Amino acid sequence: MADVFTEFIATLKEKLNIVDVVSSYISLEKRGSNYWACCPFHHEKTPSFSVSEPEQFYHCFGCGESGDVIKFVREMENIDFMDAVKLLAERAKLPMPQTSYDNQKTVEQKRKRDILLKILNDTAHFYLDNLNSGKADKHIEYILKRQIPSGIVRTFGLGASLDFTSLPAYLLRKGYEKQDMLDSGVINSVDGRLVDSQGGRLIFPIINAMGEVIAFGGRALKKVDFGKYKNTKDTIIFNKSKTLYNINLLKKLKTTQTIREVIMVEGYMDTLSLYQAGFKNVVASMGTSLTQDQARLIKRYTDNVLISYDGDAAGQHANLRGLEILKNEGLNVKVVPLVDDLDPDDVIKQLGAEGYRSCLNRAMPLIDFKLHALRTQYDLTKSEEKRKFVAEALKVIKTADSATEQEDLLKALRDISGITYESLKRDLNASPKEDKPEPQKLSVRKDNATVSGRASRYVIAAYLFGARFAAEIPITDIAFSNDVHSIIAKYIQSKQLMDERIQPAELFEFFEEDSEEYSELCHILDYSDGDRFKGEVAEKYFYDCIKRLKSDEIDSRIANMKALIEKEQDSAARLKMVQVMQELIQTKRKI
Repeated sequence: MADVFTEFIATLKEKLNIVDVVSSYISLEKRGSNYWACCPFHHEKTPSFSVSEPEQFYHCFGCGESGDVIKFVREMENIDFMDAVKLLAERAKLPMPQTSYDNQKTVEQKRKRDILLKILNDTAHFYLDNLNSGKADKHIEYILKRQIPSGIVRTFGLGASLDFTSLPAYLLRKGYEKQDMLDSGVINSVDGRLVDSQGGRLIFPIINAMGEVIAFGGRALKKVDFGKYKNTKDTIIFNKSKTLYNINLLKKLKTTQTIREVIMVEGYMDTLSLYQAGFKNVVASMGTSLTQDQARLIKRYTDNVLISYDGDAAGQHANLRGLEILKNEGLNVKVVPLVDDLDPDDVIKQLGAEGYRSCLNRAMPLIDFKLHALRTQYDLTKSEEKRKFVAEALKVIKTADSATEQEDLLKALRDISGITYESLKRDLNASPKEDKPEPQKLSVRKDNATVSGRASRYVIAAYLFGARFAAEIPITDIAFSNDVHSIIAKYIQSKQLMDERIQPAELFEFFEEDSEEYSELCHILDYSDGDRFKGEVAEKYFYDCIKRLKSDEIDSRIANMKALIEKEQDSAARLKMVQVMQELIQTKRKI
């Protein structure tokens, strides 16, 4: 059956074009024979992410991320191998084969994931049925009080937990194991009893980009000593720092229109209100500090983010670090000013969609927001505090990307502080320059391998990518000490014997992901730009590398011979070994 699945994977890759798949996630620009973009896996300003259409693989020369079309979808969608295959099979309109391809560990992981998803899905239906049962008066009362229309209730799948005991009883009747129920996060164990982790709350299903229920948020309906809102715990399928609420509907929106910008809010109610008001390009961070994973998730849909957090001081100041994370991932960040002490839900209810639209139109760039946030921390009627504010504000202005932006911000600071533009300009120029990261250049990342390691990588890459001078020496004449290089050499040799084209993308199937072997393959792919094998300098370097590898091989044989001589007791045998070692030394001198 494994052969059936292997054949299916080969057919799937043949039917798909990696350029088409990658370009459905990020914008590609053709330069030469490859397509280029800023890497979706790390922040950079100069594109170093390359997609090879002839060879059907991608490689980032900046961070080293590499893989085939399946690996790319896995990384972008944050799903496992089989789910990526299913997604691509649907795209290619190929039916999935029945197979027992997975090894035991993979089978168990998949079984666990599938059972947890089934528990979560059944729980979502359970909560939904509760809401419509006629027994959820307090939940309905809250929905009406918050003016949530029935259409939005259905769209977001809202539900009700009526108590702490009926959900675990329901899941046990469905035949689920206790441990699986606990691992799903919907059930907790309290003093040995199973209880609904969201007992008594209004339920908000959290759904991933694949349309799967992966967790729940709950809103308390009465005064509690702990948070009004809480999420089910992190599990093998839910990590709050890697998830955004409403990402499923945002993905659906992208299939119908271009998403110019995404509105980021804090919680569930803000999301529902904005969505109902027509702002369907909204997601929520669910109260967490923004993370790099969330930034990368947003970047799949747009480069522009409008942060629309609560209008109070805490809401405006709490997440400056998170906003920097968004910016550092290459997103254009603006902050939406709201009326004091109002959140987006309040603005919609009091001022309507047009009132909120006017707030969006006043969105300020991140650096302007930093000055705004600083302004609220100081009493400018006091000379000492005003001086502190100006000093801190100048530090912010110093980080501006251009002289034009600095001038504009200095004028704003002049108007706020009453200090002349000329004085502020002098102080700005006199202040120490803030350290700013150097923009990344399109170049291969630093290779920290030994001299011999770099030589071996270059030689194997020369054969792999068809360097002209590599054809003059049979690859069988070279002994590679690195196991990965030896495996690739055997692959190249087999292709040469069969007179078939060498396809580097096939090598991704040889090594397990996240292993040292896979990492070594990615280092070899740093030579895949083709320019590394052009000209006389490249040819000379190749032959120097060959000499280094041959010299290393002889050194290894000499070392082994020395060890054998030391152990050998028979004098005649020792003499023969010494003669062999001397011949090896002479051979090395001739290299």
